[in-house]
Amino acid sequence: MNHRFLEPHFRLPENLRELETLLRGSLRGNLNRGKLDASLQLDLAGQNTDIVISQDRARAYVQACDALSAIISTAAPLSPLELLQLPGVIQATECDYEAIQREALALFNTAVDDLKKARQREGKVLGEIIVQRLATIGAEAKIVRARLPELLQAQKERLQQRLSDVVVDVDVGRLEQEMVYHAQRADVAEELDRLDVHLAEFELALAASGPIGRRLDFLCQELNREANTLSSKSLATDTTRAAVEMKVLIEQIREQVQNIE
Repeated sequence: MNHRFLEPHFRLPENLRELETLLRGSLRGNLNRGKLDASLQLDLAGQNTDIVISQDRARAYVQACDALSAIISTAAPLSPLELLQLPGVIQATECDYEAIQREALALFNTAVDDLKKARQREGKVLGEIIVQRLATIGAEAKIVRARLPELLQAQKERLQQRLSDVVVDVDVGRLEQEMVYHAQRADVAEELDRLDVHLAEFELALAASGPIGRRLDFLCQELNREANTLSSKSLATDTTRAAVEMKVLIEQIREQVQNIE
């Protein structure tokens, strides 16, 4: 897949070029996304073993040869093999292109059906892999959420210790405001809540029918945004590690999503 829209490309013989409209119509009714290349080669050799000869044209060549023999005494008569090689003696047999188009369209529809079944099988496997990675992301988020109160308290104590080391008069009200400000900047509870919402929405989308690739791609972007915020607000190495692990998993999911319609 790896394409946001349906991009079919057909390579057809010139005498079957009008078949492309029918093929595109059939394809639009079955697929919504992806790049597809289809080619058709038409070999009419052996379609009809009969050789159709234009006797009038052959007779005209023989008469012309006889006329030349009367003028040029050294002219040799035409052999049957030489006569067959002259233009127009062997006539092209008529071909039922409408029947060929019907057969080609039926063959194309069968190939598209097989493709859809293969994609359904692949999609089932991809869905299971994605669900596993979503569960891992959720587990990492739970670890960060569990440690959040401890990390915020530790940050508060560090700020208080730094201020106590500075021998200056401090406005208590101003100090409290600054501490609240830093606590809010480091608090990632809201990001974790949004992450949980996106994970739940992702699983709902996977269970939905119809094309879901674009929606999943959008949800990957939202998940990555929250993971980036977690990383930027990280207060400890283990939360940074959790955020990095989330981003790795999200990128792996995003790559798989490109193969989902």
